[in-house]
Amino acid sequence: MATFYRKFPGSDRSFKYVLREFSFPVRTDSDSSDVEFEFLEDDVEVTPAGSSNDENQSLDGELDGEERENGAGSVEKNKSFWESQHQLLMGTLYRSSSLESRIRNSVKDALNEIRETGGNVCACGRPAAGNCKNCLMKEVSFRLQNAGFNSAICRSKWRSSQCIPSGEHAFLDVIENSKKGEMRIIVELNFRVEFEIARASEEYNQLVKQLPEAFVGKVERLTNVIKILCSAAKKCMKEKKMHLGPWRKQRYMQAKWLSACERATPVQPLPTVYSGRLQKSRASMLTVDLLEKMSNMHCTAVKVV
Repeated sequence: MATFYRKFPGSDRSFKYVLREFSFPVRTDSDSSDVEFEFLEDDVEVTPAGSSNDENQSLDGELDGEERENGAGSVEKNKSFWESQHQLLMGTLYRSSSLESRIRNSVKDALNEIRETGGNVCACGRPAAGNCKNCLMKEVSFRLQNAGFNSAICRSKWRSSQCIPSGEHAFLDVIENSKKGEMRIIVELNFRVEFEIARASEEYNQLVKQLPEAFVGKVERLTNVIKILCSAAKKCMKEKKMHLGPWRKQRYMQAKWLSACERATPVQPLPTVYSGRLQKSRASMLTVDLLEKMSNMHCTAVKVV
């Protein structure tokens, strides 16, 4: 520390100065670079006060434009999804083999004949075309058998799992043996009803309307249809922010027709006519000759004394 005195001209006073030694801390190259870097960062963050409003307004405008683009893109994406599902469904349903077409025509003829008779073909006393599904399946199966097809009633049953609950279902099938092997055709008389959903979107309802009332098709074709409709149902529930029930999932719908089932061929009963009065009993064929001989015999009374 150094001390010195200095007297200014025109003044009798002198001033005392004390100089203290001060040394700057020695910095390495890395320290100086850090200082510069921190300074540049601080300089970037500082925004002039006069230009802040303009920049914020331009930023808001860019965000609004992005939101509008995202909204328009979402609408286009949803439209593209439903159009693609519609095309996939139509392509799957309209592709048909000759065997499927023949069975489908026989099923249509059977249902039309039942409707023309008023549905009075039920053996249990209820209209077959109404609430009695079992009798309707039996009648259609009888007619398919008469048309030369190996038709039967299938009853599937599956256990519950982590994904789906347990259940059971009844439907028809036709098995055809050919050179390529055994081919199985699924026949569901109430196919469209199986995919209807309450409070569904208009897009989903339009897709379900394209389904036939009675489905006739191979297992592979049915699998594709189930996949298309279940994917559409999942999309519909997501758009409406509703929960998709486990009985609407793809695994559950596949279990209805594709799980292990019992196949029973119904036997058509003989028609019974009831006229309201008792019918006479008929003699057995074993007693025909005896009755004919007895009719030619004459009995005489013999008096015993």
